Amino acid sequence: MNTLTKLNRHNGQPANKQRGVVLFFSLIALVVMSLAAVALIRSVDTNTMIAGNLAFKQSTATSGDGGIENAIAMMATLEANNKALNVYSNAAHPFNVTVAANGYYSNADPALDLFADATWNAITAVPPVIDGSGNSVQYIVQRMCRAANQVLSTANCLFSSAALNTSGMSVPLPWQVCDPTVSPGCPVAGQAPMYRFTARITGPKNSVSYIQSFVY
Repeated sequence: MNTLTKLNRHNGQPANKQRGVVLFFSLIALVVMSLAAVALIRSVDTNTMIAGNLAFKQSTATSGDGGIENAIAMMATLEANNKALNVYSNAAHPFNVTVAANGYYSNADPALDLFADATWNAITAVPPVIDGSGNSVQYIVQRMCRAANQVLSTANCLFSSAALNTSGMSVPLPWQVCDPTVSPGCPVAGQAPMYRFTARITGPKNSVSYIQSFVY
């Protein structure tokens, strides 16, 4: 009996020394899992934010075509409203006069910063157009000439080349369709001035895109 009692006491001592060890390791595992969960949540939030920003950027780029179309419509309206003025010889024609408030420049001034807010804030006569996506669209038109506020003959401009015929497809220039008896200012062959249209689109979360197009 004495021998059995000693063995029982001896076998029971190690169990008494291990009390609380499982709880300790469980707490450590819980902390590690909590940190992993927080890291996963932050990673998901970051990916969602990046995807959202890319979507906003893509939306503003898509709206850029609308800004170019608005600029073309403005030029067509000016041309229609000033048929009585000869754009090739009359310095008072709107195409020959810089009006920053309208977003129109009669020359390609290299000092004009198209990325500066001040340049776009100067357009006070033409309010930004808000499209269906909530993007604010503005445009600037620059005539590709060295000299401002001058007629084409003295403004030193960049002209388009003559129309090319490729497989029966061609684009007629103004001199090919105008009637000299009605409009004595018809340009000579190949002389169509070039214009650079720049559209700036501002979207949600300060996303901004710029689209440029050359038109003649």
